[in-house]
Amino acid sequence: MKVTDYLSQSSGTLVSIEIIPPLKGVGIESIYASIDPLMEFNPIAINVTYHREEYEFKKMPNGLLKRYSVRKRPGTVGITAALVNRYQIDAVPHLICGGFSREETENALIDLNFLGINNILALRGDSVNNERKFVPEPDGNVYALDLIRQITDMNNGLYMYEELVNATKTDFCIGVAGYPEKHFESPNLSTDLKYLKMKVDAGANYVITQMFFDNKKFFEFERRCREVGINVPIIPGIKLISLKKHLNLIPSVFHAVIPEELSAQVEKCRDNSEVRQVGIEWATQQCKELIEHGVPCLHFYTMAKSHGTKKVLESLF
Repeated sequence: MKVTDYLSQSSGTLVSIEIIPPLKGVGIESIYASIDPLMEFNPIAINVTYHREEYEFKKMPNGLLKRYSVRKRPGTVGITAALVNRYQIDAVPHLICGGFSREETENALIDLNFLGINNILALRGDSVNNERKFVPEPDGNVYALDLIRQITDMNNGLYMYEELVNATKTDFCIGVAGYPEKHFESPNLSTDLKYLKMKVDAGANYVITQMFFDNKKFFEFERRCREVGINVPIIPGIKLISLKKHLNLIPSVFHAVIPEELSAQVEKCRDNSEVRQVGIEWATQQCKELIEHGVPCLHFYTMAKSHGTKKVLESLF
């Protein structure tokens, strides 16, 4: 079932969760352990992030450095299939531009279609750790917009090779990312919304936002989306502060601003157990206000840790 079908058939606020694949060598049981406690809240879908290769340098006997490509978190497609099989739930794999040619993207979409996966979150993806800016693969999609257009083409039965006759149409529901505080590469929110509108016009069916900690940012983002004609569902993304180091990590990695009030509460905590409680209470109040506002769904960035999210959901439902 498509994410948008769930949203259109519900009159209340739904729940979805997002997990991160385990590090290479760690079994899938770690994923199940993080999801099992949340299943009582009937999430409509589980998003599975995709992590492209990273580069490491090793010193050779001759003293020169050799670059190696490594994948520290493989398994997005396999985990997606496993979740559908175990929980009979819809899974949403993330598909990115980085690391794929257009033909490889097409083949990945064919595999997902064979598995009966009909939800995709289409993203450009980040640059690898030794690149100052994003560099696409040769013959790869440069922007998320290009990826969305490729998926939409396949939904219309248009594959890369024009000689295909009566090609099977895929039926992917396409989600995209939105940024209440703008994407860090955009000069301003107006420019960011212009490109988001282009993604929707190209076939994106709904938006999931980057994490934010001030609901005013989301309400303003939603209002401005509607003003420019973005009328698809907008799902707020929720992240719980759980460690003191998040005060520096989240702004630097995810470019999300932490409100002064929240930052002050975290700084007063004596240890991370107190930080987790602050994070739970803050997220709970955020979600209550968002539900009252009428958001269609709450999307929790769990990072494969369920305790805090479970506490929030127990307070809400």
